[in-house]
Amino acid sequence: MKLTYFSALAALALCLSVTAPSMRAADVPAEGAKAPEFKLMSQEGKTVDLKDFKGQWVVLYFYPKDMTAGCTIEAHNFQRDLAQYEAKKAAILGVSADTTDSHQQFCTKESLTFKLLADPEKKTISDYGSLAGNGMVAARNTFIIDPKGVIRKVYTGVKPNPHSEEVLAALAQLQSKGE
Repeated sequence: MKLTYFSALAALALCLSVTAPSMRAADVPAEGAKAPEFKLMSQEGKTVDLKDFKGQWVVLYFYPKDMTAGCTIEAHNFQRDLAQYEAKKAAILGVSADTTDSHQQFCTKESLTFKLLADPEKKTISDYGSLAGNGMVAARNTFIIDPKGVIRKVYTGVKPNPHSEEVLAALAQLQSKGE
């Protein structure tokens, strides 16, 4: 697929425009709430269920679109820090409305090894109060879920560059408290 200058510019504008929260805070599950369940397909074509991660920390991050500037920066930073997440027994799961084929291409192009989950129906995105762009894409929101399936930290309107480091710091603090 060949992108024209204008379509690439439009995709960049879309990705950058959804960094601000577009939903009321009440729509986003609160810290301390049970994480909404989901079953979504990964870039590997396998079903991933939140229950698969019981007993493990989960960093569930929502992002607007594969292969766009801000989304690529955010994914690269999670990939860069993956060993630190694994040392903390935390899985990273990225979710967007893109297809599994798009996720597979994105992972191949950008050498991403963590799971990207496809939610083209936007059900999970909606369950986590993360619809943006008039319901067309996911907002840039992140949830840290503890080993018992409880949301311990919520980030809305995430800035891609420093985000992975923020999440790692919060995860360390949560784990040191024994949450």
